[in-house]
Amino acid sequence: MDNAFQLNYTDQVDSDLVKLAIGGDKKALQNLIQRHQLFIYNLALKMTRSVEDAEDLTQEVFIKAITALAKFEGKSKFRTWLYRITVNHFLNAKKSKAELQTIDFETYFNSIDKVPMEELTAIEQNELTDTIEEIRISCTAGMLLCLDREQRIIYILGEMFEIDHNLGAEIVGISAGNFRIRLMRARKDLYNWMNERCGLVNKENPCRCSKKTKGYIEAGVVDPNNLIFNIRHKEKIYELSGQKAVSIAETVEDLYKGIFQQHPLQEPVTSKKIVEEIFNNNLIKLILNL
Repeated sequence: MDNAFQLNYTDQVDSDLVKLAIGGDKKALQNLIQRHQLFIYNLALKMTRSVEDAEDLTQEVFIKAITALAKFEGKSKFRTWLYRITVNHFLNAKKSKAELQTIDFETYFNSIDKVPMEELTAIEQNELTDTIEEIRISCTAGMLLCLDREQRIIYILGEMFEIDHNLGAEIVGISAGNFRIRLMRARKDLYNWMNERCGLVNKENPCRCSKKTKGYIEAGVVDPNNLIFNIRHKEKIYELSGQKAVSIAETVEDLYKGIFQQHPLQEPVTSKKIVEEIFNNNLIKLILNL
């Protein structure tokens, strides 16, 4: 997969495609969208915890960027320009249903505590492996929603995607020093609550994803036959930075980070859907003379 934060990424390809797209080359514009769609979609997915909202936000971002493409002067790299548009749009977008339901860490963890726990047999554990992972991804994604939007986006960019703090600061529109400070605060807020309540990082906490599995299934929160987050992926988020495998957790912070970097790098429901809907937008049709 070609995305903006793999080590083999080349900005020159973007520059060439932008020039062609501005000149009316539809195929170049399509390639430009596809190069950045995976990153923007997954950023949206972690911001909203909703596949539908993530697809809508991704489409909205590209429509906004294409509309302004002729004004792109090349003073910064295209990806920096595009991701600045992305971040601004995400910070100001209407709250997703999941965001509205997630008030704060205490309320969120209390809702998890209310789900009954039951040990799985070895056979059940094997049969429900994918479902248990679905719960782990969904639950930790919900923890991100307890951060305010700016904290959340800085955490996702700086910790999960491991982008350079200078680039992250430029994208968010703050100084590199402020980016590091806000990332540190986001880590502290998130990790303190996880240490107090989450069994993934603190064995003294009783909560376990496997023990909650039957409770979530019975409550209709997760359907083993219709998974949402543990599907349509070939890579994990940690591979965005070009790593071959998750590093051994040498520190407590590595342990926390690894939990979130193990989230899958998901494809949209259909990778062509977003592109098709963008080109069917009336404004884009007008711009491209379609």
